[in-house]
Amino acid sequence: MTDSDIPSTDDDAIHEDRLWRDDGWTARVIKNEDDDGWAVEMIQAGEAEPALVGPWTMGRDKKNPKPLDANAFRTLVKTASEVLRRHEQQRHAMLHKNVTIDVQGEDMTVTLEIVPDEDDPYANLKAFDAYGTQLAHVRVSPAFKLSKASAERWAENDFAKPSSGG
Repeated sequence: MTDSDIPSTDDDAIHEDRLWRDDGWTARVIKNEDDDGWAVEMIQAGEAEPALVGPWTMGRDKKNPKPLDANAFRTLVKTASEVLRRHEQQRHAMLHKNVTIDVQGEDMTVTLEIVPDEDDPYANLKAFDAYGTQLAHVRVSPAFKLSKASAERWAENDFAKPSSGG
C-alpha cells in the first residue's frame, strides 16, 4: 500500500516545530499570555476548546520555544487523554449517584441519574432489590439530594414522588 492508496482526511498529519497534528490530536505551541514564555495547547479533533494547556520549554536560544517532536507529542497526547478521562469520570460521578439502604432486613439500592437536558433538566430516582429488579422509578428535580436518609424516607413513603429536593 502506498501513500496515494490512503484516503486523504481533514486530519492529515502535520509535523512542524510549533504545530503537530496526528492521531486525532493537534499540539500547538503558543505565546504564554501570562508571561514571556511559551505554552502548548492540545486539542482533540472536532473540539473547539483545548483539552490541555500547559507551559512549554524554551529552546536553547532562551527566546524561542523548543520544537515539538514525536516523543513530546506522544507524552502530550497521553496527558491530554488522561485529563479528558478524569473529567469524564468526574462528570459521570456528578450525574450518577447511588446508596444502599436496609428496608425490613433487605438490601436495596437507590440510584439517582441526572439528565442535564438544556431545556428541561431532570433526574430519575430508582430503587432496586438485591437481585437488580427495579422496584420503583420516579422523575425528580435534578437538585434532588440523594443520601441514605432521603432514600430511606422515599422507601418508607412507599416510593411516592418526593415533594422537595431530598
